[in-house]
Amino acid sequence: MNIHEFQAKQLFRDYGIAVPAGSPATSVSEAVAVARGIDSDGWMVKAQVHAGGRGKAGGVKKANNVEEVEQISGSLLGTHLVTHQTTAEGQPVNTLLIEATSGIEREMYFGMLVDRASKRVVMMASTEGGMDIEEVAANTPEKILTIAVSPVAGLQGYQVRELGFGLGLSGEQIKALGQIMRALYLLYRDKDCSLIEINPLITTTEGKLMALDAKITFDDNALYRRPDITALLDASQDDEKEHHAQQFGLNYISLDGNIGCMVNGAGLAMATMDLIKLHGGSPANFLDVGGGTSAEKVAEAFKLILSDEKVAAILVNIFGGIVRCDLIAQGIIRAVQEVGIAIPVVVRLEGTNVEAGRSILEQSDLAIITGDSLTDAASKVVAAVQGGAK
Repeated sequence: MNIHEFQAKQLFRDYGIAVPAGSPATSVSEAVAVARGIDSDGWMVKAQVHAGGRGKAGGVKKANNVEEVEQISGSLLGTHLVTHQTTAEGQPVNTLLIEATSGIEREMYFGMLVDRASKRVVMMASTEGGMDIEEVAANTPEKILTIAVSPVAGLQGYQVRELGFGLGLSGEQIKALGQIMRALYLLYRDKDCSLIEINPLITTTEGKLMALDAKITFDDNALYRRPDITALLDASQDDEKEHHAQQFGLNYISLDGNIGCMVNGAGLAMATMDLIKLHGGSPANFLDVGGGTSAEKVAEAFKLILSDEKVAAILVNIFGGIVRCDLIAQGIIRAVQEVGIAIPVVVRLEGTNVEAGRSILEQSDLAIITGDSLTDAASKVVAAVQGGAK
C-alpha cells in the first residue's frame, strides 16, 4: 500500500526526522492559507499522487509569493497528472503539499527495502540524489552503497559510518545520519514497511540533514494489524476495479485486451495469460480468486470482469485442490445465472472430482464451453472472440 508524501513526512516527524515545514491543502483557498502560515521566502507546491516523476511532469513547482501559490494551486487541483509511472489518463490531483523552500547544499539518495535473498533489511545510499535511482543503478552502479541490517543485532555504528563516509559526510553530519537511519529502521519495523525512500536527502546551506522528499510503501499482508496505516489509504489513487477487487479478497489488475481471465493462483493466472497470447488473443485482466474460492467470490469476479466494456469472452481456469471441482462448477453456474452473462464463457477445470465438475457444467442449460486442457480452453476462448466457438 502506498501513501502520499505529506503522510510519509508526518510519519517522519513522528520519528524525529527533519522535514521542511508544510501542510496539505485540498482547495486553492486552503493552499493560500497554508502558505501564509509558513514563514518562508518561497513555497513549493507539490501535487500529491501515487507516482514518481512528478517534478518532470510539472507536478512540483516553486512559488515566490502567495499570488503564485494561488495560481499554481488552481492549475493543479482537479487535474490528472501524467508521469512516466502512470497510465495515459494519469492520477487525479485532489491534494497538494505546500511547504517551505529549503537552501540546498548537496542532494543525496537514501532507501530501505527487504532483501529476501539475505533475509535482511537493506539500506542504500548514493551521492546521486535527485536522480532516478534506476538510472544510477543501470549506468553507475558503483555509486550505490548498501548495508544489510541483521534483525538480531540491529543497525550498528560501523554501518552508519560506512554509509556516512561513502556519502562524503563527516563529524556532526555522520552523527545526524545515524539518528536518521536508526529512526527509519524503527519506523520500518514498527509499521511493517516494505519500502522507504528519501530522494533527495539533503544537506542544507547550514550543514543540516533534511528529508526533502518522502516515499513509504507498506506490506499489504500486514495491514490487518495496522488500522492506523490502513486509514491513510487514498482510494482515488487506485484503479477503481482493483480497489473494488481488494474488498472481496480478489487480486485484480486491468490490462488492455478483450478476454477476461478468472483463475485461482497467481502462477496459473500468468500461465493462462501466456496461453491466450500464444493462441493469438489478448487478456483483459489478471484475476486471481485465490485457492479457497467460493460461489460468492466467483460471482464478484464475474461482475468485476464484466465491468470492463472491452471484454468479449471469459476464460475460467480453476484448479480444484482445496475446493472440489464439482463445488466449483456449481458455484460457476450460480454465478453465471446471477450475473446474467451474455458473452461466451469457456471453463477449464482440473483437480479433485474434475469429471463430476465437467459433467455438471455440460449438463447445465447454460452456454458454457468446456475445455479439456489449458491449451484447449485458450484456443476455444480465442475462437469465441473471433466468432468461431462451437
